[in-house]
Formats: sequence, C-alpha cells, structure tokens
Amino acid sequence: MPPPLVDGDTVPDVVELTKALIAAESVTPARGAVFDVLEAALVPLGFQVERFVEGEAPEGPVENLLAVRGTSGTHFAFAGHLDVVPPGAGWTSGAFMPEIRGELLYGRGAVDMKGSIAAFVAAVAGVESGGTISLLITGDEEGPATYGTPRLIERMAERGVRPDLCVVGEPSSAHRLGDTIKIGRRGSTVIDIEVPGQQGHVAYPHLSDNPVPRLIRALAEIDAIQLDAGNAWFQPSNIEVIDISVGNPATNVIPGRAGARISIRFNDLQRGPDLVARVEEIVLRHAPRAQVKGRIYGEAFLTEPGALSTLVSGAVEAVLGVTPELSTTGGTSDARFLSRICPVVEFGLVNATMHKLDEAVALSDLHALTEVYAEVLKRALRIPRA
Repeated sequence: MPPPLVDGDTVPDVVELTKALIAAESVTPARGAVFDVLEAALVPLGFQVERFVEGEAPEGPVENLLAVRGTSGTHFAFAGHLDVVPPGAGWTSGAFMPEIRGELLYGRGAVDMKGSIAAFVAAVAGVESGGTISLLITGDEEGPATYGTPRLIERMAERGVRPDLCVVGEPSSAHRLGDTIKIGRRGSTVIDIEVPGQQGHVAYPHLSDNPVPRLIRALAEIDAIQLDAGNAWFQPSNIEVIDISVGNPATNVIPGRAGARISIRFNDLQRGPDLVARVEEIVLRHAPRAQVKGRIYGEAFLTEPGALSTLVSGAVEAVLGVTPELSTTGGTSDARFLSRICPVVEFGLVNATMHKLDEAVALSDLHALTEVYAEVLKRALRIPRA
C-alpha cells in the first residue's frame, strides 16, 4: 500500500497517514495491514525496516517493527504501538472508518496512538538526515506485552541497536497539547488468590469447611495496608480488591472454594516481587492451603529530570508556547521496558478520548505535534553521543 503523500512528494501527510493507520483494524494483538501502511511510509524516507511476528494465541501472534535510519552520531528512538483496544458498540461512525467532522478526526487509535506515530513519521520526513533515528513499534502494548516491546528490545540487542534517548508517543497531554510530559510511571501487579474449602450443607457446618471467612479476613488485613506516603515524584502506592468470586448459586450449600483478585499500583519505593510475597504471607496465615499467584506487569521507573526532559520541554515551549508539567501519573506504558536501556520520556496527544467511544484527535493537534517532534529531533541530533 503506497503511503499517503503531499503533492506526490515523499513527505507523508500527517492527517492522511493517521487515517490510513486507523482504517487498518488492529485490535490487540495486532499484525499485518497496519504495519504495511507504516512500512510503506518509512521506506521512501530511507529507513531500513525489519518486521517480525512472534507468539501464539491467546497472547499472540504479535507483530513488531524495527526501523532504523543512519549509523552514526546521536541515536534518537521513537517508540509506540499500532495495536488498539476493542472499539465497543455505539460509535457515531465506524471505529475503523476514519471520518473528519468539523475540526476533529474520529476513529479508534486516533489518539492512542496512531496519530502520534503519523506525526513522528511526518516530522522525520521534514528533518535533514543526520545522526541515527529509529522507530520501535509494537502490536502488543494494550495487551500483556509478552511478545511486544520486550521482544523488540531482544531483537535490538541482537542487531547492536541501542538508542541514546527515547520518546514514547503515548497521549501524555491532559487538557491541551504540550501541558504534560511523563518522566516515569508506577508499577503494576495483579494477584490472584484461591482459597479451597469443603463443600457441604449449611445445616451441618461441622461437616464442611467454609473458605469465605478466611478469605474475608485475609482481604481485610490486606486492605488495611498503607504501603507508603508517596515521594517527590510519585503518589502513594495503592492496593485495590478488584474481584471476589465464590460461584455458589445455592442458598443451602457451603461453597467449596472462594477467590479474589487484587491490583496494586506502586511507586519506586516498592518492588513487585516484594509486594506479591507480602500478600502471600498474609493469605497463607489465614488460609494455609490457599494458592497465591502474582503477575508483575511492570516495575515503577523514573527518568530523573535532566537532559532529555529539558530537551523535550524546550521543544514544546518553542513550538507551542506551553511549559509542560513533568508527571508520573497514569497507567503503565512500554516506557517501563525501554527505561532499562536508555533515558525515556513520554510525550504525545491529548488523552481525553483515549479508549472511549468516538475517540478523536484535533486536526490542529496532529500538525502541531508534528512540529514539536521535528523540533525535538533537531535538538536531539545535535547532542554529541556519549
């Protein structure tokens, strides 16, 4: 599929490229057509594009794309994802039928984050070659990320590709484009608890073993925990009970099992494995035969304010006249993986409609973000490589 161009030139039009990406349906895990559109836009700009698919259902197959232009100087990486969350029912127009109404472009992924990817591609097209530029694009950010950015990082290591700095194009802006840059994110873990019992008649409790009271006592102790009070950059960590299940439709039966699920969002004062171990200790004290399984979706990370945040903030101020706030709020992103290999911040579109019905981006914001990314590139590629 040829890239959407301006006047037959090799410069992609940011609006048309966003529309083409939206039109390629790409619910997590994504692969195929949406990557065809992006590759077609990158190859004329001089990028060497490598695509690979990994994983099996239900968490795969997932496609990833590594595109690199240049071999020397400062290496600037842009990271993002082409997968989107399911659209749900009730859209005014088709979720994957991009439509401009007034000054807004509607479609799933317009904000999160096909619009940002299109803006970066358009920005690269307008910047003179120099240094090294790469795009690290996955089809599994909205899902478990098992075969997404972690596999991209492995492939980069095999190829000797290591950025000096990275911007993730997540929709970081809160109220207007440019008002927020994310310099960190809290970590996330989900813990499943299964407490076995002995089913029996409620009139003969001595012949049964009710697991529900033990689970309730454990959850009450867990809910009472205050993990920390936060710090200079992070809000307090929080534990939330998000599900309790017994599955007992009868009115005269003591259940044979009871389960619960806990979600913990934690700052850089905590570590995922320690939190899982703490919950497990409490549960086993109340229910010695219980099973506790924790899945850590990401550790907290912080890119201390410094050269990269100053560079991006300066570009935003120069183009938009806005001084961004440096923030660590919000959910997880793939920056949690990329922070292990280089300094990383997140900057992108306004997040008001992401994951919502009638997700939409202002056309003016697409053009303005393209200008900001171009300014970021110009400043970044002047930085001598460490």
